[in-house]
Amino acid sequence: KITKISPNKTYAGMFGGYFLSIISVNIFFSYMYIFGYINMEFTVERLILVLLISSVSQIGDLVVSYFKRVTKIKNTGKLLPGHGGLLDRVDGLIFAVPFAYLLFKIFG
Repeated sequence: KITKISPNKTYAGMFGGYFLSIISVNIFFSYMYIFGYINMEFTVERLILVLLISSVSQIGDLVVSYFKRVTKIKNTGKLLPGHGGLLDRVDGLIFAVPFAYLLFKIFG
């Protein structure tokens, strides 16, 4: 377990999230390179960028879990039964997408 804020979060899930992020971006860059859309490779700088964005996503997930715990809300909707609602599926994106946008605007 990682924290009492979200008791179902584990270190295995955290590292799995990092691993899946790295694999997904690597596949994306490979696809774009193979089909000639971009001429870029997956570099150490991009690895650091992926890890930063993934970290912000996981922090966002914990922040939303904290708000849910404080307000004593178990589920944020009924669209996805057993998953805590749709917000639980995208709560990390709420933080990660603006962060990634700022990083790309600042560093290109």
